Amino acid sequence: MINNTLTLLRILLINALLYLTGAAYAAEDIDGMVYVPAGEFVFGSSQVDHDGLAKDYGLSKPLYLDEHPRRKVRLEAFYLDKYEVTFSQYRDFVIDQNYWVPGVWKRNGYLLRREVLQTADLETLRRMAMEVFDIGRDTRTMAQGPLLDAIEKVQRAQDRLPISEVSWEDARRYCAWAGKRLPSEAEWEKAARGASGQEYPWGNAWATDKANIGAGEDLGVVAVGRFEAGKSPYGAYDMAGNVMEWVSDWYRAYPGNTYQSKDFGEKYKVVRGGGWGGVGHYALKHFYRAAYRFYLTPDSRFNDLGFRCARDAD
Repeated sequence: MINNTLTLLRILLINALLYLTGAAYAAEDIDGMVYVPAGEFVFGSSQVDHDGLAKDYGLSKPLYLDEHPRRKVRLEAFYLDKYEVTFSQYRDFVIDQNYWVPGVWKRNGYLLRREVLQTADLETLRRMAMEVFDIGRDTRTMAQGPLLDAIEKVQRAQDRLPISEVSWEDARRYCAWAGKRLPSEAEWEKAARGASGQEYPWGNAWATDKANIGAGEDLGVVAVGRFEAGKSPYGAYDMAGNVMEWVSDWYRAYPGNTYQSKDFGEKYKVVRGGGWGGVGHYALKHFYRAAYRFYLTPDSRFNDLGFRCARDAD
């Protein structure tokens, strides 16, 4: 009887620890989304830029102040996309809704299907295969069939790239079409840093090999889910680096924050997570902290700006 009681207590303790880390909910993930349970989490930060790094970096806003105060916030349970919305997912939306084509596809030919490409004369197709699709082969003597096969191979490799160059409204409309919504700032941050408020999605120590942050020579977005070691406590990938992500909120002061900014209000939407960057101060670890807030006008479209969706848990 005593042994059974001790075993039960151990099970309860393990479950409690799993609850705090979010690991106990992996089995409840559904439809490409991770489950984030109801409960409190540590939101914001109390850090201060004692060294004046913001001025040294030439930043447009002070470091940390718009993240104050660090506090506990309770959220209801919700689901969040495990990955950033991809080319292939956004393609279905564009075709179904006859929606605007993002600029990145106008340059890389992603939407050009085989039946369209095969109407081009051979010399044009050879030039497109080299200049637009960069198939990595000498195209000067290639016949139509092999050219089309090589182009399709490139396009299929692009299917899992995160969509970029989409505005806040583009992102909102996609999520609504998919039966979802954009996450709130608080939801995004909880999913990224866990209940305990860790500094980065993977923990408290900075690591250049756990996210696509432009630290290598090949700069640009990469396929979603590539950085297994960088996923968040709830199993969401690429919540630091790759593309910045739109959230639903306007850029405003948090409750209890005394910091004043001319940019607060209904002028800018918040983006989270930091893009691949790759040059200048955008490769600094500060921009990949889970509490970091950046903001853009809702009509902004950049090559490292995308999104993921959320939905309420039933």
